[in-house]
Amino acid sequence: MAGEQAFKAVINDTNPTAGGRAFSVEITGSNYNHFLGKKIGDNVDGMFIGEGDQSLSGYKLEITGGSDKTGRPMRADLAGGNIKSVLITAGVGYKGKKYVRKNSKVYRYKYDGLRRRRNLRGNTISTETRQLNLKIIESGNRTLGTIFGVEEFTPVESSTSEEE
Repeated sequence: MAGEQAFKAVINDTNPTAGGRAFSVEITGSNYNHFLGKKIGDNVDGMFIGEGDQSLSGYKLEITGGSDKTGRPMRADLAGGNIKSVLITAGVGYKGKKYVRKNSKVYRYKYDGLRRRRNLRGNTISTETRQLNLKIIESGNRTLGTIFGVEEFTPVESSTSEEE
């Protein structure tokens, strides 16, 4: 269907045993509508992410950020889903560095109190949002590597040893 709306969801597995990997999934259809109106910091059920075998049922995820179709980052402390012009110090949306040329070299300085006015997106997911960052807060019974086909499925029972 032409013009179908979609999010690119980046799911971050912060579990140290999993190696801290990130996986990318496309969210479309009725799952797309479920995310509209949610805010940064809200929890989402994993069954709304992925289709069929790649569904994350059993997982709980937290929305940690995102960006719109032009690449503007979403900022948690800005209410709404609109673009706002904000005077900010180093943080989300501005790295707080100043580049200075001296003796035909470029030096990077981080001054205290350096501020810039930047156009940023609010914390609410809207139709302008194109990319979402999600963090796992509760895992399901299958690992993300097996769901997305990166590694082979190994049952939990086979990992126990019977040599005692």
